[in-house]
Amino acid sequence: MTSSDSTSALADIGVTGLAVMGANIARNLARHGHTVALHNRSASRVDELMTKHGSEGNFIPSASITEFVASLKRPRRALIMVQAGAATDAVIEQLADAMEPGDIIIDGGNALYTDTQRREKALRERGLHFVGAGISGGEEGALNGPSIMPGGSAESYEYVGPLLESVAAVVEGAPCCTYIGTDGSGHYVKMVHNGIEYADMQLIGEAYQLMTSAAGLSANEAAEVFAEWNSGVLESYLIEITSEVLGHTDAETGKPLVDVIVDAAGQKGTGRWTVKSALDLGVPVTGIAEAVFARAVSGSRELRAASQGLAGAELATSLTEIFPGTDVESFVADIHSALYASKVVAYAQGFDQLAAGSREYGWDLKLGDLARIWRGGCIIRAQFLGRISDAYAANPQLPSLLLDPYFRDAVESAAASWRRVVTVAAQLGVPAPGFSSALAYYDSVRAKRLPAALIQGLRDYFGAHTYERVDKPGHFHTQWSGDRSEISN
Repeated sequence: MTSSDSTSALADIGVTGLAVMGANIARNLARHGHTVALHNRSASRVDELMTKHGSEGNFIPSASITEFVASLKRPRRALIMVQAGAATDAVIEQLADAMEPGDIIIDGGNALYTDTQRREKALRERGLHFVGAGISGGEEGALNGPSIMPGGSAESYEYVGPLLESVAAVVEGAPCCTYIGTDGSGHYVKMVHNGIEYADMQLIGEAYQLMTSAAGLSANEAAEVFAEWNSGVLESYLIEITSEVLGHTDAETGKPLVDVIVDAAGQKGTGRWTVKSALDLGVPVTGIAEAVFARAVSGSRELRAASQGLAGAELATSLTEIFPGTDVESFVADIHSALYASKVVAYAQGFDQLAAGSREYGWDLKLGDLARIWRGGCIIRAQFLGRISDAYAANPQLPSLLLDPYFRDAVESAAASWRRVVTVAAQLGVPAPGFSSALAYYDSVRAKRLPAALIQGLRDYFGAHTYERVDKPGHFHTQWSGDRSEISN
C-alpha cells in the first residue's frame, strides 16, 4: 500500500523504529497479511522500506507520530523497535500523548526488565497497556520467524498475542510465542535467555580452543567436527553456525577467518544484567558469570599484553604427556561429552534463575513453556530444549534440570570425559573457565559437605554472625575472644 492510498484503510499494528530489526519485523507482519503502519524518526528509513519492500504487503507510511497513531485500528497497537534506554522512553512518551485509554504500546527492544516494570506501571495509571516483548532471532529471525516473549497484562495479550503468534517461528505446529506474565516478565525472560546464550557461546569457544590447542586440529578440521556434532544431541543453531564460521576462509589472506578476527568479544549488557539479577536473588549462575567475565578478560588488551611474560614453563606440552595412549579422536569425543554436560549445567542455572525471578516478582512463569518457545526462531534454539520442556511437563516443580532422570543420566555418563577435559586444559594452560566452573558447580551441588562450614565459623569469629549446628536446631555463637564457650542466640 502506498502513501497515496493510506487513507483507505487502517493498520492492524504499527512499527516505529525501522533499523534492520524493526524493518524486518514490519515486513514479517506484512507478509502474514497484516496491514502495517510505518514510522521512523528519520523519514528516509520509511521511504527506503517502501521503495525496497513495499510490494511485500500492505504498509501505511507515516511522517509523524500523530499521523502514525491516527492510522491504527482501535485499540491501537504500536511496536517500538528503538535503542533501549532514553530513546525508548522518549518514543513511549510521544506515543502515550497521542493515544487513548485502552491502546497498547509494545516494546520489542532489549530493555532492562526494571525499566519495563516502571513503564508498565506509569502507562497503566494513564489507562494504557504496555507490553515488554523479548524478541530473539536476530535479523533473520525478525524477518522469517523469531521467538517472542511478551509480558504485560493478560488483557493486553488478548489483543496482541494472536498477532505476535502469527509471525513467530513454528515448531511442530506450535508458535514460538506465549504469554509470559505481568509487567517486566517478558524482558526478564529474554535477559536470562541472553545470559544462557553467553554461556553457550563461551563453552563452544572453549571446545574449539581445546580442539586446536590440545588436539592439534585445524580450523577446517574443527569445522567438520562441529558439523558432525550438529546431527546429534548437540544439534543447535549455535553449533551449526560455529561450523560455518570455522570453515570460512578469509578472501584477503587465505587464512581461516577465525584466525584473523581479533580475539576480543563484545557485549551489549544483557549478560551483565543477568548476573547482577542472579546476585540479587542469590542464585548461582556460575556458567553465565564466567562467560561474562571471559568476555571482559578478552577485551582487557593492556592487561593481556602486559601479562605475556607470566610463567608457564612448568606446563605439559602435549595431550599424551597427560594421558598416555590418548588419541585425538577419543579426546575430541571427550570434548563433546564435556560440552554437553556443561551446557546442561548452564541451562539448569538459567532456569533456576527464571524460577527465582518468578517467585520474587509474582510472575508464575511456566518454565516448560519457555523451553518450548525457545525451540525455534531464537539464537539458543536447540534439540535438547524439547527435553527440557518434557522435564518440566513431567514435574513443574523440578528443583533443577540436573535432577531430571534424562539429564541426570546424561551428565553422569559424561562425567569421566568432562574431568579429563578439565584436567587437560589445566595442565596445558588452556583457559576453560566455562567447563571448569560447570564441573565445580556440579560437584558442589552433589557434595555432602562444603567448606562453607569453615567460612561460617570464620564469620562468627570476626563478626559474631552465628552459625547453625548439624545436631540440634537454633543459631549459636562461640565467644572467641572470651572463654570460647558457646551460647545460643
